[in-house]
Amino acid sequence: MSKVGVIFNVYAEEGKFDQVSQGIKAKLNPASMDAQDVAFGIKILKVFFTFDDDKTSSSKIEDSIKEIPGVSQVEVSEESLI
Repeated sequence: MSKVGVIFNVYAEEGKFDQVSQGIKAKLNPASMDAQDVAFGIKILKVFFTFDDDKTSSSKIEDSIKEIPGVSQVEVSEESLI
């Protein structure tokens, strides 16, 4: 059993940034989450999770994030054993 750390870049639909942020906190309880300015007023959420690789996977977490209303795109930024 290994411990995995993964950072997702989460993009919200226009005007739904706060809704997405609150939805992720409530539904998934990430280890940490920060807003990052990308360009021209566009913000993304950098969401960090840790998990045991025998209990779940980054793709399952990604699918759960995509189900949150207002999420437009999710991509894995970094993934590593910790």
